Amino acid sequence: MKVTFLGTGTSQGIPVIGSDHPVCRSENPKDKRLRVSVLVEVDGSNILIDCGPDFRQQMLSNKVQRIDAILYTHEHSDHTIGLDDIRPYFFRQGDIPVYAHSRVMASLQKRFEYIFSSENKYPGAPSVQEHVIENKPFTVKGINVVPVDVMHNRVQVFGFRIRDFAYVTDAKTIEEEEAEKLKGVDVLVINALRKEPHHSHFNLEEALQFIQKIGPDRAYLTHISHHMGFHDKVQAQLPKNVFLAYDNLQIEI
Repeated sequence: MKVTFLGTGTSQGIPVIGSDHPVCRSENPKDKRLRVSVLVEVDGSNILIDCGPDFRQQMLSNKVQRIDAILYTHEHSDHTIGLDDIRPYFFRQGDIPVYAHSRVMASLQKRFEYIFSSENKYPGAPSVQEHVIENKPFTVKGINVVPVDVMHNRVQVFGFRIRDFAYVTDAKTIEEEEAEKLKGVDVLVINALRKEPHHSHFNLEEALQFIQKIGPDRAYLTHISHHMGFHDKVQAQLPKNVFLAYDNLQIEI
């Protein structure tokens, strides 16, 4: 299994438009972060988790030739708004399978009515195969996926476990029963917005406590804001098995 971090930033991305924050002015490419998404390559299939506003740029940067499925964590724009840019894949492959909670699917149908429409459809619009998921395991191209139910303040979010890899973003609270689903993973990806507390995201301390609780071999932090600090400086302060993810990082599992 190979995982590519397509984007590791928070909803505004880094640099933030118009910001003079030192991290936003950094020349280190690891301090430049697109909106969060990962590509999981497993058994010959490319599974995309989230499709945000930087999707087109991410696909070009990583020369991704095929998307076999899109898994959505939740409906916020930084995770969904790139759906229109699946068109080149649709033209080559046909309808793209999309997996999402019923609430998220309803949001997509409203925002992208022309994609989901079955009547008088514009010929240049892409089409998708809709798969509504619940908090129970499902399969994608024969690959078992275990959803992990977490809360982003008052918004329900799905994390996903695929074999020994787990991806959880935008979490603030995770019930014990859901955390148990993550035990035994080799690699855990978890959100860590900044060092200061936040009302709807883990901060660095909370993320590190959660990692210690789950006990993966390796953990990667994502959904990072410029307020976290410079990549290299933060990385130097982390435990030896915890890494600050960065855009275009590829890992093998």
